[in-house]
Amino acid sequence: MGRKLDLKGAIWAGVAAGVVFMVLEMALVALVMGDSPWAPPRMIAAIGMGEGVLPPPATFDAGVFAVAMAIHFALAVVLAIILGWGISRFGLGLVVSIVAGAVFGLTVYYINFYGFTALFPWFAMGRGTIGIVAHAAFGAVAGGVYQTIEARTRLPGASEQPA
Repeated sequence: MGRKLDLKGAIWAGVAAGVVFMVLEMALVALVMGDSPWAPPRMIAAIGMGEGVLPPPATFDAGVFAVAMAIHFALAVVLAIILGWGISRFGLGLVVSIVAGAVFGLTVYYINFYGFTALFPWFAMGRGTIGIVAHAAFGAVAGGVYQTIEARTRLPGASEQPA
């Protein structure tokens, strides 16, 4: 109990979970709702670019997508650092880290889509099952990846292994 945060592990966990989240969100929006997969990145880009980038049109735009990915991955890494700190602090194992991560992801969903709507009213459009599933998956992946990386760094001789 009370292990030190593995910052490198948290960063990688944020990147991995961020990829899973974005692919899942875009795929589910297209497959389940029949909407454009570019709508979720536009909603994220609007945080930095303003409401003018919101759909319609929900088409691909390289500039909008780049801004969305910069914001998305910055937030994913920050959130994974917070989650990683909790996993380290409480000495959680893999299964509990995955479950705790999923709960963390759900908490982030409710904060984002019910708390931050005061600042970003378009977040209300993203409320629903797809957002819930994507956020739970984000947290579960972040928790599992973080704990796996952190556990490997605690193995005997881990400092001798290539990074």
